[in-house]
Amino acid sequence: MNIAFLINQTHKEENGFTTTLLAYEALQRGHTVIYIGLADFVYIDDRHVEAHARVITADRAIGSKEELLGSLRRVEKRRYNMTDIDVLWLRFDPVMDMYNRPWAAAMGLQFAQLIKYMGRLVINDPDNLVQASNKLYLENFPKAVRPKTLVTRFVSDIQTFMEAQGDKIILKPVKGSGGKNVFMIAADAPQNLKQTVEVIARDGYVIAQEYLPEATKGDLRFFLLEGEPIVIDGEYAAVQRVQKEGEIRSNIHQGATAVKAQVDNNVLRLVEQVSGKIKEDGMYLVGLDIVGDKIMEINVYSPGALGLASQLTGVDFVGHIIQHLEMKVKGFYR
Repeated sequence: MNIAFLINQTHKEENGFTTTLLAYEALQRGHTVIYIGLADFVYIDDRHVEAHARVITADRAIGSKEELLGSLRRVEKRRYNMTDIDVLWLRFDPVMDMYNRPWAAAMGLQFAQLIKYMGRLVINDPDNLVQASNKLYLENFPKAVRPKTLVTRFVSDIQTFMEAQGDKIILKPVKGSGGKNVFMIAADAPQNLKQTVEVIARDGYVIAQEYLPEATKGDLRFFLLEGEPIVIDGEYAAVQRVQKEGEIRSNIHQGATAVKAQVDNNVLRLVEQVSGKIKEDGMYLVGLDIVGDKIMEINVYSPGALGLASQLTGVDFVGHIIQHLEMKVKGFYR
């Protein structure tokens, strides 16, 4: 296969990224890996799109992820016709370019749509990613699986929402990732509410969510492949992320610790309520962030921590996904 990964920029890729793990596994299985940045496309007509891509073939002597990234940064870009790829895998983070290149994510999706219409397999489905481009995507799922939520830019609305909860609330941006600008406001100490809302609202709308007491135990990152849990030999592709003391965010790069997940029937029943729509929307690989009996976020662009799940369980989830993709491509072009 020729697998193209659409990323933000080559120099921002890191050794531990799930994208790096997927690309390295694909190379080891004999596939060609093509890296495309959001600024690399060339539109010729509606049936002809190319990209200035970095191409790494399986015949290169690459024995580690570090060597993959080193080779990636040394290889020269060349024009590559998108009809020559088998898969375009969208693995960019829209938030990463929100400030310096606000056009980048939207253009990446538009080119991805064109490539889909050219008959190529694009994952996750770009048409539905347009609708899932921020945290409001979660609101398309049953009320029972999601926390009570308000979306606004007005402090007065959030004040009313907090009073109705009678407890602390969580504030975060509608379009965000990595735990940036996530705050907890206590109902008995609302003096910082106005300032906090103003900080988040600089970048758009604000989400106010009910506080879930189970959040003190961290959250569960749970992976789905075509809407189904990834389970091998009884082990699930999942990670429990435990925040450091005094921190409300469970993001690994915010200091959280990854521990082996305990997946029970309550988690599986929760997942079952969203799996159908996720598959219907063409979301090939997603990461659910679960706290207690609620799904806090559905990560549809570039969910990470898959490597941690493999390390903690001793199971090769990355290899399983590439093998699954091989079968999907065979069926897609049959």
